[in-house]
Amino acid sequence: MLEKKVSDIFAEFLQSQRIHHVFGIVGAGNAQIFDAITRLGFTKIICVHHEQAAVMAATTYYRMTGKVTIVLLTTGAGSTNGVTGVVSAWMDSMPVLVISGNENSRFTTAENSLRIWGVQGYDSTQMVEKVTKWTERIMRPEQALNVISRAYAVASASRPGPVWIDIPMNIQAALVSLDKLEPVELVGIDAGAGTVVDMEADQDRCVNCQTGLHIVKEMLSSAERPVLWLGNGIRFAGAEHRVLELVERLGIPVLVSWQACDILDSNHPLCFGRAGVYGQRAANFVLQNCDALICIGTRLAIPQVGYDLTEFARAAKIAMVDIDVKELLKLGDRIHAPILSDAGKFIEQLLSDADNSYSRSEWITQCEAYRQNYPVVGPEHADMRDDSGTNFINSYRFMEILEKYFHDDQIVVTDMGTALLSGHQVLKFKPGQRMLTSTGLGEMGFGLPGAIGAAIGANREVLCLNCDGGMMLNLQELQTIAHHKLPIKIIIFNNDGYLMIKHTQKALFSGRYSGSDRKSGVTCPDFAKVAYAFSIPSFQIRTWEDVEAIVPRMQAINGPVICEVFTHPEQPFVPKLSLVQQKDGSIISPPLEDLSPLLSRDEMRKNMLIGLHQKSNNMEISTLD
Repeated sequence: MLEKKVSDIFAEFLQSQRIHHVFGIVGAGNAQIFDAITRLGFTKIICVHHEQAAVMAATTYYRMTGKVTIVLLTTGAGSTNGVTGVVSAWMDSMPVLVISGNENSRFTTAENSLRIWGVQGYDSTQMVEKVTKWTERIMRPEQALNVISRAYAVASASRPGPVWIDIPMNIQAALVSLDKLEPVELVGIDAGAGTVVDMEADQDRCVNCQTGLHIVKEMLSSAERPVLWLGNGIRFAGAEHRVLELVERLGIPVLVSWQACDILDSNHPLCFGRAGVYGQRAANFVLQNCDALICIGTRLAIPQVGYDLTEFARAAKIAMVDIDVKELLKLGDRIHAPILSDAGKFIEQLLSDADNSYSRSEWITQCEAYRQNYPVVGPEHADMRDDSGTNFINSYRFMEILEKYFHDDQIVVTDMGTALLSGHQVLKFKPGQRMLTSTGLGEMGFGLPGAIGAAIGANREVLCLNCDGGMMLNLQELQTIAHHKLPIKIIIFNNDGYLMIKHTQKALFSGRYSGSDRKSGVTCPDFAKVAYAFSIPSFQIRTWEDVEAIVPRMQAINGPVICEVFTHPEQPFVPKLSLVQQKDGSIISPPLEDLSPLLSRDEMRKNMLIGLHQKSNNMEISTLD
């Protein structure tokens, strides 16, 4: 009777699914699995230096390959370290299968009420239950193949997300007769346990694809100022190849979410950018003046819609296509048509049923005027000088020049802060180019591991936009990059600490900083010396002459590079939605179209076809300087 170790069954499962790369760190709790994968020799283990980095890398690997991969964590701190990456994957609907090791199964029973199981063990599955699609602990060797197969399928079923499977050490090493293995059972994954969507709960408050299609056609037919808003759910549905056809068939202005900013050529005449709290001014005017808003595959998060739903696209009927009931219903009556459907299925139906264009020439002309009158990079992005007279280049203008040196298949991965905001507001993308980041959790430290996963998945060069603060949260992954000689070009915006927090503290505490810059307790190292320690070539950019000389040299290097760009420690992030203080000390939160730096009230009136909001109309002129 043929027997195999559970760890060998797992390694063979990876081979059967053609999983070429997994990410992790070895420990006593997963040594059996590491050994089995290495002996089989099909799957390569990418050994990172922090478990959260393993999960983050696995998510960008998926985004570049469409292939769900595995993260291998050991017990104890090895599994707790991975939780930040798991929560990030949960928020951004990124499928990944996490395998954690644990103490001997005699300690990992439900009856064990002790806080510590064995030496390092604890109930990891209970800990992550709320931030995963499904969790399971394999307590019998016979379960192994069925549980792992089901977990792998659940990760990408319906709305994707992370799955966590716990395998005690002795179970990994156990022998099991192949004829006693539980049969693999994948029936019911889309509608059963382990999926985000409960197709029965609140379903009567949503409409199906066909009914939704009829409502959307009516909305488009009667609208004078229709807008289509596209999100990353379209890519999850495998329908990104239909986007261009959809846009040109409908003939209406298009906005894209940050996660989907590369789903349509940024230079397409109907693409009017990215709207939101940190949106482009022209895009926000397009959004706020529309009278019909069709949202496909975007969950309309707070950074997109702002904090007051009564002010969001207030003249528009809104149709929202999503696979998650809870997302569809969270905005209440503000959504005219909550359409419960896979984004790809809805697009196919809309394309097959939309015989005529819904283009409105006057509206498109108006949108084009917004774009021409309010370029993404404007006078508000001028260089700044410090008290000593030193000139600092502006990160927004730097992005504008950097884009000229993009490769045709350029991949960009961003960390948070300056990298995220100026990158997503400025950079344009052509077909074949990609932009990846974490938008739900928005965790500092995402950039380096995200770039690693993308580079390995795509097997090509990646540009990592980072910041001095963000670099320090996963600095150890420079060794992973150096070890594998990955072609990752790392741009570090050096602005003396945490620039976004400095702006927050300036607004809330009259400029009193704590823990956000050198003077208040936080310093970052000399990154040129850091680069030398990891045997990575480095550059520093302080002037525009440096930009023109160094960026092409950096892009021509075949391998990792670190390039510091020194920007003003107080550089503002604009345009953005900001609070406005009045003479009497009261605070006004303007509607989404009224971004800072504020325009004159006369200029705002000319741009708002639906009329100036009362808040904007009542703001004192003296506050607009």
